[in-house]
Amino acid sequence: MAYGRGQANPVWRTTLSCNGGECVKVAASDQAILIADSKQPEGPILSYSHAEWQQFVAGIKNGDFDDLAP
Repeated sequence: MAYGRGQANPVWRTTLSCNGGECVKVAASDQAILIADSKQPEGPILSYSHAEWQQFVAGIKNGDFDDLAP
C-alpha cells in the first residue's frame, strides 16, 4: 500500500505521552507530512505539504487553537 504522495513505508511518530492510546501519528517524507489516527492502522492518511505543516505548527505555537482543547 502506498501512503501519501508516493511514500511506501512511512516511519510514524506519536507524542511521548501517547502510551499506545488514542493518538495522532505523524510521518515525514521529502515531499509531505502524513497524519493518521493510531486507532485505525488501515484508515485514512492525510497528506500536507511542508509549507502547510509549518503554518499549522506556527498556529499551534501562537495559541490559535487553544480554544479547542478541553
